[in-house]
Amino acid sequence: MPIVYICIGVALLLLFMVVFKLNAFISLIIVGLLVGIMEGMSPTEAMTSVTNGLGGTLGSLALVIGFGGMLGKLMADSGGAQRIATTLIHAFGKKRVQLAAVLTAFIVGIALFFETGVVVLIPLVFTIAAEAGVPILYIGMPVIAALITMHGFVPPHPGPTAVAEIFHANLGKTLLYGVIIAIPAVIIGGPLYTKLFKKESLEVDIPKQLFNPKHFEEDEMPGFGISIFTALVPVILIAFQAVVEIAMPHSAILPAAKFLGNPGVALLISVIIAIFTFGLNRGKKMSEVMQSITDSVSGIAMILLIIGAGGAFKQVLVDSHVDKYIADLMEGSTISPLILTWLIAAILRVVLGSATVAGLTAAGIAAPLVGATHVSPELMVLATGAGSMTFSHVNDAGFWIYKEYFNLSIGKTIKTWSVMVTIISLIGLAGVLIINLFL
Repeated sequence: MPIVYICIGVALLLLFMVVFKLNAFISLIIVGLLVGIMEGMSPTEAMTSVTNGLGGTLGSLALVIGFGGMLGKLMADSGGAQRIATTLIHAFGKKRVQLAAVLTAFIVGIALFFETGVVVLIPLVFTIAAEAGVPILYIGMPVIAALITMHGFVPPHPGPTAVAEIFHANLGKTLLYGVIIAIPAVIIGGPLYTKLFKKESLEVDIPKQLFNPKHFEEDEMPGFGISIFTALVPVILIAFQAVVEIAMPHSAILPAAKFLGNPGVALLISVIIAIFTFGLNRGKKMSEVMQSITDSVSGIAMILLIIGAGGAFKQVLVDSHVDKYIADLMEGSTISPLILTWLIAAILRVVLGSATVAGLTAAGIAAPLVGATHVSPELMVLATGAGSMTFSHVNDAGFWIYKEYFNLSIGKTIKTWSVMVTIISLIGLAGVLIINLFL
């Protein structure tokens, strides 16, 4: 019966979010309580479990998501992202402008959440396409592919970071594996996929009414070197920890590496650096810099709540011992836990729309598979991330962001965006399975 109760819970989640259009945070809390009660917990026990799960999840992730949002906002408000884009475009030239745009989005996508990255880079996409004389989507699709891939695969983005917490995965290894998988996923889902379209089908009319971005003049932007360094500080520190753990597990510098590579510490350091490089050193007053940081909080508040609610649902499954039941079911199974986890996340993504909710729910259901099968928790994180990106359509906010910014019909959005993210999802799964062969 425990599996039946989980299925009822997921069905209720779909009913609340898809039919009644209820907020994801409220839906997850209600479903968590109901599933706990159905699994035999008293209402008080279920509420305690929800509270513990919410607090435990946010306790470890609030720093990461909060500082990540601050870094992205400082980068956008200072012109740092624009500096990276324009420098790379000039360096690569018009013939390789698509590659330059992808590399820009790949780098910027590490620091910026998907929605923020879209707002920052789409105006540049229009400018690049006009200057190079190429169709809008020839540049736009690869840029979006890079942004959504980094958002789905690479910590310290909220989704993979929260899922890593559920699977108890090493964030440094997750980041390294995620970047390795993201490179072919972006190339195939972006530049190579655009080659299947005729040139005229990639052209769109720029919806000028949607855009009134600040265009930074040359002297208003920070330098390229300092911009790219500041954006990559958290990645450098987290990757440093992973390298030391793998290559020098008994080294005297391991404690320092673990401290600096802690995602919260790494992002705190990057925000402190950004306050100077993107703020004070550019002649801004501290009050202006702090206003950017304050503004960043409004953009991440609901993300934090939804992730916390996902953790609450997971905790209910743990406290009601559903995890042990699932682990027992998987004993002797021939189905790869990586494929099963990807499939659960993919189904939830298609039905629910929200990649974050799909990933967190799938991770909560699949968490016991790590102990039962001894599969790599880092690869489970990436399998979940890949599944949660599958076939985004009309029930996903990302679908509408892409559609409206590029002024597309629903049909054309499905042909470009929906198919593109599905390609990225499948390449991600393939990458996970290939890496698993060597572990």
